Amino acid sequence: MTKLNLTRRVMMAAASAAFAFSTPALAEPVVDSIHFLVPGGAGGGWDGTARGTGEALTAAGLVGTASYENMSGGGGGKAIGYLIENAASNHGTLMVNSTPIIIRSLTGVFPQNFRDLTLVAGTIGDYAAIVVGKDSPVNSMSDLLAAYDADPSGTAIGGGSVPGGMDHLVAAMVMEAAGKDALAVKYIPYDAGGKAMAALLSGEIAALSTGFSEAIDLANAGEVKIIGVTSDDRVAAYPDAATMKEQGIDTTFVNWRGFFGAPGLPEDRLAAYQDVIAKMYNTPEWEAVRARNGWVNIHNSGDDFRAFLEKQEQQIGDLMRKLGFL
Repeated sequence: MTKLNLTRRVMMAAASAAFAFSTPALAEPVVDSIHFLVPGGAGGGWDGTARGTGEALTAAGLVGTASYENMSGGGGGKAIGYLIENAASNHGTLMVNSTPIIIRSLTGVFPQNFRDLTLVAGTIGDYAAIVVGKDSPVNSMSDLLAAYDADPSGTAIGGGSVPGGMDHLVAAMVMEAAGKDALAVKYIPYDAGGKAMAALLSGEIAALSTGFSEAIDLANAGEVKIIGVTSDDRVAAYPDAATMKEQGIDTTFVNWRGFFGAPGLPEDRLAAYQDVIAKMYNTPEWEAVRARNGWVNIHNSGDDFRAFLEKQEQQIGDLMRKLGFL
């Protein structure tokens, strides 16, 4: 072997060694795969939450692969029943759900409730907000309450859900906490959030009960004013909006979304799911998904998730009984 060839081999070996030390080995995913069960159709809030979570988990390398299954029916009850009835074969499945699992179980739309499932974690949320049109003389909850006292029937609050639905319950909850008779509040339902917003902008209603994230873009565009948010603290996405609490109305509410496993989910599998979800929040992949969707991070895991759900169940149940929906 010539000296030149020997030198070349030594240099190549040294370069290979340097590359091996400078390039970290790819980390193994914490969970090999997750199958996401969506209780509604494609394109809805549940679907977007499942697919966005799966996207972030796989892109961050925390989960190897993610798959998705839409199972509409029974207001979400079909998917819940399926997960319970096929528990033994669904240890690799996470079902997404949200506040309606509370409301619909209370009203008997389906016989099960969250206690029949394995609670994994709450992940995101959307606070509720009361908004008014840009030209409204109302600039705060105090102004809205004064207008209501002066003319209750002329101070209608609209929402994008049926009577007894989430927007109605939020409006009633806020007015009740403000010392008003929730039964006397005039609520006008619309069959979608967009139609409810159009009614507000046309002056058909005095105020609108809606999701906070749905109001942010219009508030930034100067089309509406957000006069109250149902969060504990002001939300960074729109810090100009005052909370109900700081205006003397002691109530909070969040339309959370989170994940549930089949009953009897093994402890090690549950711990692995909770681990990857907790780690997800510190990844740029999750932040990209979260920011794109305008979600608020609300992480409740295990026992904290159960306590959160039980508190919301009590709060919503008491209000629905008062309003005559239970």
